[in-house]
Amino acid sequence: MAGQSVKNFFTGVRLYGRGLARYARSPRLILLGLIPAVLSLVLFTGLFFLLFYFMGEITDTVTWFARDWSEAGRETMRVFAGITVVGVSGLVAVLSYTAVTLLIGDPFYEKIAESIEEGFGGVPNAVELPWYQELRRSLVDALRLLLVSVLIAVPLFAAGFIPVVGQSVVPVIGAFVGGWFLSLELVGVAYNRRGLRLPDRRRALRQDRATALGFGVAVFCTFLIPLGAVLLMPAAVAGGTLLARRSLNLPIHQE
Repeated sequence: MAGQSVKNFFTGVRLYGRGLARYARSPRLILLGLIPAVLSLVLFTGLFFLLFYFMGEITDTVTWFARDWSEAGRETMRVFAGITVVGVSGLVAVLSYTAVTLLIGDPFYEKIAESIEEGFGGVPNAVELPWYQELRRSLVDALRLLLVSVLIAVPLFAAGFIPVVGQSVVPVIGAFVGGWFLSLELVGVAYNRRGLRLPDRRRALRQDRATALGFGVAVFCTFLIPLGAVLLMPAAVAGGTLLARRSLNLPIHQE
């Protein structure tokens, strides 16, 4: 059982690799995906600038309990707090960046998903909704995912204060948590084309959780690379389309 889970995990990683390969072969996909990704980058760069600008005040506030400690102990705890704040902010930023970029670039990423699925015969009886209904549904689903991810980030933030564990084990857990939510987000384009919503995504991906985690963790790690999320978002959408097809028991290999 464990061996099959490990195998499926790497199957998920390979799905992302296939998305990358498809992305690299198509300059059109690159251009389609970069436009919304760059717009989101501008927004999130400003937010991270504010985070680092006020980092001193933030770490002082969250380590209020250490104000009466010795200077060495207080500064050590502030360092731990700073690392934790950056780590949790990275988790939330990756998820929220993906959600915002998908919302901004919905028509662009629809084209990417469509180009992938056309190779397998397209999507019979695809659901076509007015753009404002699509936007509303996507926004509601994105906010629901972000709310849950923030609630999970709170205990991870607290655990980050534990010396050693907070700087080693917690980031790994964060990568798996972030990977799961990224998978839920990135299959959304393909699911929406079929009139399926967030609960449908959850149910389907839970049936093959290891594959979803493998795909999501791989995406999460590459998104942490500077400019990785910007350059690789189209590849993630392409891979997410393949993951969506697999989760719906549809073919993902050419005949």
